[in-house]
Amino acid sequence: MSIHYSFQPDSALLDIEAFTAQLDEAASLANDQTTSSQAPPPVALFRSALQTLREGFDQHFLAGADIRDLVYGRAWAMDQLLACAWRCFNWPDDHIALLAVGGYGRGELHPGSDIDLLILLEQDDDTAYREAITAFITFLWDLRLDIGHSVRSLNDCEREARGDITVATNLLENRTIVGPDRLRAAMDERLGSEHMWPSAEFFEAKWQEQIARHAKYNNSEYHLEPNIKSSPGGLRDIQMIGWVAKRHFGAQTFDDLVEEGFINEAELRLLTQGQCVLWQIRYGLHMIASRAEDRLLFDYQIQLARMFEYADNEQRLAVEQFMKRYFRVVMMLTELNDVLLQHFEEVILESKQAEIVQPLNRRFQLRNQHIEAIDPDVFAHQPFALIEIFLLMAQRDDVEGVRASTIRAIRDHRHLIDESFRQDLRNTSLFMELLRSSGNVALQLSRMSRYGVLGKYLPDFGRAVGMMQHDLFHVYTVDAHTLRLLKFLHDFRHTCHHDERYPVASEVIQQLPKLELVYIAGLFHDLAKGRGGDHSLLGGEVVVDFCERHHISRRDTRLVRWLVEQHLVMSMTAQKKDISDPDVIADFAALVKNQMRLDYLYVLTVADINATNPKLWNGWRAALLHQLYSETKRALRRGLENPIDREEWVEETRQEALSVLNAMGADTAKVWSLWDNLGEDYFLQVQPSEVAWQTLGILQHKDDPNPLILVAGPSEDMREGSTKVFVYMRDVAFIFAATAAALDQLGLSIHDARITTSDNGYTLNTFIVLEPDGTMPRDPARLAEIRQVLFEALDDPEDFPDLVRHHTPRQLKHFTLPTQVNISNDPVNFRTLVEVISPDRPGLLARIGRIFMEYDLWLQNAKIATLGERVEDVFFITLPSGEPLSDPEICQQLQNRLCDELDREARQ
Repeated sequence: MSIHYSFQPDSALLDIEAFTAQLDEAASLANDQTTSSQAPPPVALFRSALQTLREGFDQHFLAGADIRDLVYGRAWAMDQLLACAWRCFNWPDDHIALLAVGGYGRGELHPGSDIDLLILLEQDDDTAYREAITAFITFLWDLRLDIGHSVRSLNDCEREARGDITVATNLLENRTIVGPDRLRAAMDERLGSEHMWPSAEFFEAKWQEQIARHAKYNNSEYHLEPNIKSSPGGLRDIQMIGWVAKRHFGAQTFDDLVEEGFINEAELRLLTQGQCVLWQIRYGLHMIASRAEDRLLFDYQIQLARMFEYADNEQRLAVEQFMKRYFRVVMMLTELNDVLLQHFEEVILESKQAEIVQPLNRRFQLRNQHIEAIDPDVFAHQPFALIEIFLLMAQRDDVEGVRASTIRAIRDHRHLIDESFRQDLRNTSLFMELLRSSGNVALQLSRMSRYGVLGKYLPDFGRAVGMMQHDLFHVYTVDAHTLRLLKFLHDFRHTCHHDERYPVASEVIQQLPKLELVYIAGLFHDLAKGRGGDHSLLGGEVVVDFCERHHISRRDTRLVRWLVEQHLVMSMTAQKKDISDPDVIADFAALVKNQMRLDYLYVLTVADINATNPKLWNGWRAALLHQLYSETKRALRRGLENPIDREEWVEETRQEALSVLNAMGADTAKVWSLWDNLGEDYFLQVQPSEVAWQTLGILQHKDDPNPLILVAGPSEDMREGSTKVFVYMRDVAFIFAATAAALDQLGLSIHDARITTSDNGYTLNTFIVLEPDGTMPRDPARLAEIRQVLFEALDDPEDFPDLVRHHTPRQLKHFTLPTQVNISNDPVNFRTLVEVISPDRPGLLARIGRIFMEYDLWLQNAKIATLGERVEDVFFITLPSGEPLSDPEICQQLQNRLCDELDREARQ
């Protein structure tokens, strides 16, 4: 089913009469020169016509022609050429026809779309037609047409459609291209809902298809590289509405549904506009890719933005502006899909069910567990009900959704949410009551966003709708990320305290005295993006306005503002600073000031990381944040005026580790003999449980001159674990580089590195590693492989493993930025800090390690942070003498060498 449009063929692109004359002339000439009964149609003539059509339509597209003329025009032109080709073959009778089905059957054709054809036979026996059918299909292949074809009799169509909803759907949309139309009519009669797939079954099957399809894209319109056909809000959602409407109502166009009263004129306009935008993008996408391509991949996004004449400005890149338009369109279509499918459910599935109506108050009631307005004009008479309806849903867990009529009423009246509405005490009180509700606040805010209410009530949120960042780190648009963050907060609150993925967050959130404050901070933490300047500080100013308007106390306002302004500080401290340094903990504790702030910030940070990118959260990040949280909590408990010193930290670590080792039967004298050589830095960097694990391994290794390689995956009962690789051997300058190269050969990525050298010349290196898909190696065979490869690489470190040139992932290739290297000295710990910001590429750490080796620099520690398409790594290095790198000339040479090597690698 299509949207009605008065299409007029353009004879300038295809003069079918002239083409037919050329075809007849070519056939006559060919028949004069052959003894066969009929010469095959001239391939060159058809190819020339197709080429002329392609070029003509593409020129019209670039000139700004109506996209509907192009999509319908291509289908019309293809009809004419296929009909001409069909007539060039000998068909014994008129019991066969050529039909367009599927998308082509709707009369739509994009540059790279498949041409779906059905050769329909009246009888089952195709013997008389077999030779002509084979020749016809072969001819179409010779023309290099992307056809999808089937040969079926009427009985075949009936049998296959009955058993497969996909076949039934494909045949539902059809047109006769050439041949007797009575065959198509007979097929439609056999496939009617009275014979198979009654409306209710058809609707339920297609709805389940849509649910499964949306799940592939995380049930979000906002996918990093969306599929304009299959993602939520894509073209398939429009087609879904059409299939259901045609099956149930027999409607041929969406205009028929307006007459039926199941869609209104405003919705028809939205549907038309949305389809046209997606058609424009899809047409351009097929042109750029020179084939059928429905994925908006990064490189295509950039080219399409240029094609549609977007330009970079001070706030946003051209590609971000283009994608914002796309996201806003698909959000609108998703909302429309929700309304119409909900309406169809009420009409089709619930029409024969007994209705259960339960009054909620004077304005709303539940009808079959869906909330609806008692009076369709309730929002006009009492606009505060635009907030109240979501509060009512948050207060009850038995509400499954909103009735279609009420969704429409919300959409028709949301314009009433203006500045006076936002200042009205009744409305601000309702909104705060919603945030304080014990129900699913995140779900209701998501519904408010879906129905356009949240963006009206919070204009800052409305401006963020569809706003994306063109990188691999931020997978979602700002609004989608914000709503996901709120969902994680809800999940933390309502899951078991021993939740396997978020045990600490699930426990800490129970201690927050006012949950609504973290919801507010979550709502506003990113809403100032795209304004220029520091979005955290700007967001702090914006959230103060919200708090004042909603009569939040000054004390709570200060807390919320601080959370918004500092929402990145905890993750950055954990990932980029040495949290084994007591001074780092002391500084962070001084910033946090008290336990309540720490609790709020921790919960917000964990939710923020998880809502940014589903691949970011892993055992390593969980352990880092937990360590920072625990150490800061201990520092706050001691008092900011009593910071823990290094000696006390070391002694506490030793005692805890010794307790574990004693329980395992270790020889205490040998333990202390080993520890006496390890130095303070080791016990500052390593947790007591790891100290025990590594100590036991070293003691069992005894005096073996070979490297000790320990590999431990997270245990099954470990709530926040990671896979650790421990290397113990005689210290040489290039151990880090050799280890990084070996791990790279295994396809593993290093996400943390702790480097320690003992007083008697041994290195103790611990690496946190992940598989390419972000998971932690667990399989015993995989752990054994890691150990074996590392052993072979390190038993003779001078035999440096070759740097393997792995294939750079496609997405990474489309992000380039010049490498930045910042070198500074840490006067407290007497070491040099080298910060490297560079595009992520396979083998990056191995190359950096090799450069350190070239300059005879010793790596003391490293903080590895991968943020989407870029890395922000910090290395702590010294000279072989243990002193920091102080020569400015050497620092400049090192900086240049790192930049040159990494930029050269990124370009290859």
